Amino acid sequence: MNYKLNHKDEKEKSIKTSIKKLFPLLVNEKLNLFITLIAVIISSSANIISPIIIWYTIDNYIRLKDFQGILINSWWLLVIYILWSIASYVQSKTMWWVGRRLIFNLRNNLFNKLQELPVEFFNQNKAGDLISRINNDTDKLNMFIAQSLMQFVSSFFLLLWTGIFIVYLNFKLAIVSLIPAFVILIITQLLWPWVKKKNYASMQSLWDISSEIQESLSSYKVIISFNRLDYFRDKFEKANENNYKAAIWSGIASNIFTPIYWLASNLASVASLCYWLYLVTLWSLTVWVLISYQMYVNNFYTPLRQLASVWSSFQLALASLDRIWDLLSLDNNLNIIEANDANINNSLLEFKDVIYYYTEWENILNNVNFKLEKWKTYALVWPTGWWKTTTASLMARLYDPCAGTIYLDWKDIRSYENSDRVEKIWFILQEPFLFSGTLKDNIVYGNNKYLNYSTDDLVKLLKEADLYELLSKFEWWLDTVINNSSESISLWQKQLIAFVRAYLRAPKLLILDEATANIDTVTEQLLEKILLKLPKETTKVIIAHRLNTIQNADEIFFINSWVITSTWNMEHALEMLLHWKRES
Repeated sequence: MNYKLNHKDEKEKSIKTSIKKLFPLLVNEKLNLFITLIAVIISSSANIISPIIIWYTIDNYIRLKDFQGILINSWWLLVIYILWSIASYVQSKTMWWVGRRLIFNLRNNLFNKLQELPVEFFNQNKAGDLISRINNDTDKLNMFIAQSLMQFVSSFFLLLWTGIFIVYLNFKLAIVSLIPAFVILIITQLLWPWVKKKNYASMQSLWDISSEIQESLSSYKVIISFNRLDYFRDKFEKANENNYKAAIWSGIASNIFTPIYWLASNLASVASLCYWLYLVTLWSLTVWVLISYQMYVNNFYTPLRQLASVWSSFQLALASLDRIWDLLSLDNNLNIIEANDANINNSLLEFKDVIYYYTEWENILNNVNFKLEKWKTYALVWPTGWWKTTTASLMARLYDPCAGTIYLDWKDIRSYENSDRVEKIWFILQEPFLFSGTLKDNIVYGNNKYLNYSTDDLVKLLKEADLYELLSKFEWWLDTVINNSSESISLWQKQLIAFVRAYLRAPKLLILDEATANIDTVTEQLLEKILLKLPKETTKVIIAHRLNTIQNADEIFFINSWVITSTWNMEHALEMLLHWKRES
């Protein structure tokens, strides 16, 4: 299945389509959004009503020197401005909390989604890009919700009603005043594709530099070992330079509308003033009407400028929302099916006509059939690059076959719940992953049976199995602190933790994927003693290149030409390997 997330704007998404994705995220904020909308209406109404009061005061009280009327209307203006201030505060405060809750819930949902997705997803996507979606994209969306959304709505509301008032006061004067607005709308329409392209390029460069930093830091030890800091530096400088140039162009594009809209506002004021002078000569208007009219013209173009300033953040928020939604909309293709096809035999695991490929023209396994019986030890050997880890992943159902069936304990492996399957199958990898915490935390990780054991209980259990003395190599025994990079302990100590984990879990099927490839022979023998303490019914599958690792296996499987073949003994396996090398 293709889990590759889009990194470029390959598919043009309409604004309407993107906005629809925003509604489910705000469904629990209906009350707060309603309160904010009321606050927006109050603040916008104050902006609309105040020029009317000023115009009426000038025309009826100031002109006639009626100080009582001036005082009364001044008090009304004060009340309106106080209401406007309170409404603006409620609006900003409420949306700030909405934004914080949104980013909190989004990041939780994204992280939970990552935990649901199969290994195949992480093979196809960079960790840096996923981190960017969780951190940067959610933050951009939060900034728009908290700071710009209600400003966007308020500006639109004020723009609409001010335009109606302008037309109502004087239709001819309104036409003259609104002509610059229509001109800049045309200019905006023409420039917007270029602005959107530059903004998206800036976001893309930010995603790229995040991925580059994550990838470089994860392999920093190798870079230092080979003294290739220049390689790290050159790659970062190139990504950083691309981000710098893209950010410069994005800034230019995002701010290009501000001077245009200011110019339009000034032209509208000049045009309305000139036309007013013409109307005055015809005795059609008074100076008092002009004053209020000019206030409305200014109130019309001010929200238009505000819309221009928040439009870029609106588009960036929608682009981030699309990236977030691309991740949230993914489904795990490893579905649980009904157990209706029992395969009754003595095998613990069986591959039946299994076909697997990453692409349809690149088969990895072709009609593979083999069985793993209970209580036995099996070895899988093959040349490097012949999909050994993929086969092991199919056994543990990290992937599903493209065709055929894999049976576990007589049932289709797809019919097991994840928790039940993990109880039966366990992995030990070549490079085990450890978590931040103590040695005890790492040993019982993911093991519900011992998760609540106290340190004393766990010590007693390990002593009964003659395993506790092995932990003497750790400075503070079970209380030794381990970080997730595991730099404080050696590789064999990491593997010791992995093997003790396997012992405590006592799985029915244990897969060792090159588990002893990077350790010495003495340590390998020590770890093998731990395996001997596993229950006799545990079936072991050893994947290895070193033939001495698999010499005690009950049966050896050899893979070549996309087929897994059973060999009779160690000599036969070695013969097949030598034959493959001669043929290749």
